[in-house]
Amino acid sequence: MITWGISGNSHDAALAVFEHQPWNKDSMKLLFASHSERFSGLKNDPHLNDKLINYAKQYGEPEEVIWYEKPKLKTIRQLFAGQGREYWKKNNIKTYLKTYGISCPIRYSGHHRSHVAGGYYSSGLHSATIVVVDSMGEFDTLTIWKAVDKTLKCVYRQGYPHSVGLWYSAMTQRIHLKPQEDEYILMGMAAYGDPDRLYKDIKNDFFSLDNGWGRSYIKTKENLHRGCLSWRPDLNTMQDLFDIAAGTQRLYEELLVSISNKAKRIAPNPNLILTGGCALNCSANSKIYNDWDRVWIMPNPGDSGSAVGSVLSYYDEHISWPGPYLGYNIEGDYPVEQLITELKTTGIAGVANGKAEFGPRALGNRSLLADPRGSRIKDKVNAIKHRQEFRPFAPAIIGDRVNDYFDGPTGPYMQYTASCRAPNEFPAIVHADGTSRVQTVSKTDNPGFRRLLERWEEETGCPMLLNTSLNIKGQPIVNDLTDAQEFAKMYNVKVYTHGN
Repeated sequence: MITWGISGNSHDAALAVFEHQPWNKDSMKLLFASHSERFSGLKNDPHLNDKLINYAKQYGEPEEVIWYEKPKLKTIRQLFAGQGREYWKKNNIKTYLKTYGISCPIRYSGHHRSHVAGGYYSSGLHSATIVVVDSMGEFDTLTIWKAVDKTLKCVYRQGYPHSVGLWYSAMTQRIHLKPQEDEYILMGMAAYGDPDRLYKDIKNDFFSLDNGWGRSYIKTKENLHRGCLSWRPDLNTMQDLFDIAAGTQRLYEELLVSISNKAKRIAPNPNLILTGGCALNCSANSKIYNDWDRVWIMPNPGDSGSAVGSVLSYYDEHISWPGPYLGYNIEGDYPVEQLITELKTTGIAGVANGKAEFGPRALGNRSLLADPRGSRIKDKVNAIKHRQEFRPFAPAIIGDRVNDYFDGPTGPYMQYTASCRAPNEFPAIVHADGTSRVQTVSKTDNPGFRRLLERWEEETGCPMLLNTSLNIKGQPIVNDLTDAQEFAKMYNVKVYTHGN
């Protein structure tokens, strides 16, 4: 049986394909998953498109669709928020899917339950505490769950309009960035600001906090759904914006620690699963990592990841996690030697090979790679990507060597920050605060990328490369061969797609 999980009609749409036998509970396999934007070319595309659907059909026609949230309940919340009656029509998912030629039966999962199931059933764990932090689902904005075997139980929920995620997005807009897209830039900007200067003002102006056992212990003083552009108009210099970012990040980290502590009290378990869009804040994730025996964050914990989570939620089935390489496939051997030659010659090279990553971060299959040791490499790569000069880059390192170079939590999906032991030796991958968002690469994670790192170390003595997504600011990551060729031509960077 072919089942599609779909998230969309809001922002960053995605589609996942599962194959399973309903009578065999251990047969669930995830075959494909991709963001819609990779096929349409529109960043954070909220809708499906024919290219994505036609590619997914190579695995078989869908016999059912599991939608990632409950549209009727979402519509009620939208009406409650004063967003207009037109949402009754917009949220008719049966009609919506028919416009793309999808007419099979449709099932529905709750928004936060899709997050929970995606995280839990992909983790390999059979019991855990699960925390969901995002802008909002239907009504939920923060939930805590107990998971044992195939039972998911919500033990705490906090609802709209009180939302840590909405507040963080509003502050993203306040510093002249794009909400629901540029939150990670705010996180990066924080390293250049004073975290103390505006911290108390931000905390007092936006929150009423109760760390007790109240129904809503994190309360916002106003509904931030439409942003907070009017807050402190006197703060408009670049340093002011850096300081707003720093104060916002400091407060978010404190809130996440508080949420983590509450979760340990009311749903005690040595294992934590963190999910929802806020789980992409790697700096904050590092603050709670050591408070648990094991932490799992799926590589796509936001709404697009719920294309996977919706199906797992509907069937309540554990799967053998296949890794994040689930998208469009560019066939051929990984171009190790071509990349080595280019990196030794120019210091920068692109790679588009194998299945594209499902999630916001390139992990070696759609990557722009560079020598992390050069003093000018960071500026060169930022110029290629049309990004602000202050933006940091991440290192990908041979997993066995990570403890020789970094202190702190690391993992295969760039979900935490660690301190670099020799920042002066690797200026291109160390942020202003001395940290790096490290990707460890094992032979099982990505054999081709791992071999490249091994060859790079053989040639240079350096076991790591700068690894950033193969795209420019405001554009989706390269998807297929045509995208790779166009990127190479437009930005004068050699992009290798397969070995000789």
